[in-house]
Amino acid sequence: MNYVSDIAASDEPAVRAWSPGRPVPLGTILSGLRHGAGDPTWQHDSSGIWRASRTPDGPVTMQHTLMPSEAGDTVTTRAWGPGSDWLLEHVPDLLGASDDPDGFVPDHPVLHDAHRRARHFRVPRSGLVIESLVPVIIEQRVTGKQAFTAYRTLMRRYGEPAPGPGAARRLVVPPAAATWRRVPSWEWLRAGVDASRADTLMRALVVAARLEDCVHLPAEEARRRLRAVPGIGVWTAAEVAQRALGDADAVSVGDYHVAKNITYALEGRVGDDARMLELLQPYAGHRFRVQRLIELAGIVRPRRGPRLSVPTHLPR
Repeated sequence: MNYVSDIAASDEPAVRAWSPGRPVPLGTILSGLRHGAGDPTWQHDSSGIWRASRTPDGPVTMQHTLMPSEAGDTVTTRAWGPGSDWLLEHVPDLLGASDDPDGFVPDHPVLHDAHRRARHFRVPRSGLVIESLVPVIIEQRVTGKQAFTAYRTLMRRYGEPAPGPGAARRLVVPPAAATWRRVPSWEWLRAGVDASRADTLMRALVVAARLEDCVHLPAEEARRRLRAVPGIGVWTAAEVAQRALGDADAVSVGDYHVAKNITYALEGRVGDDARMLELLQPYAGHRFRVQRLIELAGIVRPRRGPRLSVPTHLPR
């Protein structure tokens, strides 16, 4: 499908306006796709949310702007680059159109309040598995600060300037799988990614096409295919499914914080993954939705113990 441009000139954007007939909390929906405050694929200012991405058709710069209305919000997306048509065709999924919250009954008082404040949140579906998988593997078993710094360093070195106005904004398009595979082992280490995570990345990138096909599979089968790669466990598969596949049930089992925060929110005391899954059983099919609503509500357990330390043996 070809989308119209504001002006006929080839360097002008292709444009799509999407009106789902309900409010669209644009930042709330898309914020989960951002990997740290310095993510070079992302900017948010008064002109809207800007992102750079690599679609199956090539790089794209996108700008999302919101026009609120009592009859339902309209999101206008402008896109530059070879991936524009693909991106605009998938805008509804990206903004949560394929997420079905029917059947979710937030009968717990905490969830009822969290849902009331974010009832129009939808789980986004980017449709781009490797784009989510690379930063998520980098985030395995380290602090957010470490992971975000490593990802930003590698993106600035191996990514490419985003098309159109994205270049002037210093937005960066993620490398293609083949480019990631050519990153030397010492460059991963120099960026702060140890050999274990780098090896997992290489194994995943070898089968990148098969992993991208997860978008066509049922949710559980897609997560199994991801976990078939050595080094990709339940946490990594869930984090990718939340972003790339729009999986509203993919709760982050194995996360350093998630189980503690969910159990604290739902029963007032800190528990482990097993207890979290027990508490989430009534919300099967929507367990990530519960996780995200609790995150958006800002509910965290009291932190009395030491923070996760930053290892000193990794290069800076």
